[in-house]
Formats: sequence, C-alpha cells, structure tokens
Amino acid sequence: MKRVEKARPFVPTEIHVGTVADEKGTLGILSIRTTEGLLDIALDRQAADTIMKAIGKIRAKLDPRGC
Repeated sequence: MKRVEKARPFVPTEIHVGTVADEKGTLGILSIRTTEGLLDIALDRQAADTIMKAIGKIRAKLDPRGC
C-alpha cells in the first residue's frame, strides 16, 4: 500500500446546531461551514457523547493548565 499525503484539515468559519425528528426518534444536526464548504453531521446520543469526550481531550491538550 502506497503512503498518501494526508489532506489538510478544514478550517471552521461558522457552526450551527439543530435537531430533526421522525417516527424513529430525534437526531442532533451539527452544521459546520468551513473554508471548503458545508459539512452537516447527524448525531444520535451516543455519537454526541463520543464527540464531547473527544473535544474534552483536545481542550486538555490545548490548555494543559486545565483552565
């Protein structure tokens, strides 16, 4: 397998949140406008909890003092 150069990360410029519901339940929608376009992510409770934990780990690395 050939090594491929990793794509540069998208830079968020705007973030919106919302919900949608149907007969199966409710999903959270995270809409992130980036320098490359719009990224919409549908989240159930488990996915939202996982993203919150990941963001917590990132925040800890950005501010090691814990503030």
